[in-house]
Amino acid sequence: MSGEKSERPAPSERPGADRRSADRIDVVWSVDCETEDTFLYANITNISEVGIFVRTNEPLEVGTRVTLKFAPPGSHDPLVLTGQVQWVNPIRMLASNPNPGMGIRFIDLTRDSREHLVGVVRTIAYVRSSTN
Repeated sequence: MSGEKSERPAPSERPGADRRSADRIDVVWSVDCETEDTFLYANITNISEVGIFVRTNEPLEVGTRVTLKFAPPGSHDPLVLTGQVQWVNPIRMLASNPNPGMGIRFIDLTRDSREHLVGVVRTIAYVRSSTN
């Protein structure tokens, strides 16, 4: 390992590391991710008021704008939001990578969409904290 740098930067070197402005909440929800030329059906594995992590073996490129459509359990109104891929955890052949996917930050939210999203996230956080 003499002088060799790992393929992925250390957490403190990654953009956005330790600068999260909102707590993440673990979930397992289906999500449709759509770009101009791609449709991806995947799972959200965590959510916050500012973004989601989408678990997929086929992540989109960093910077890609994507339309996200998902409905939290018990909700009849799906959220349809715009996001942008901020970082990718790619699948690595011949290496252990238990969590491939992409981090997506919500962008261009309307006031109503922002309020709905914040309400969903806070409700989940409240329910989980009251059951512990």
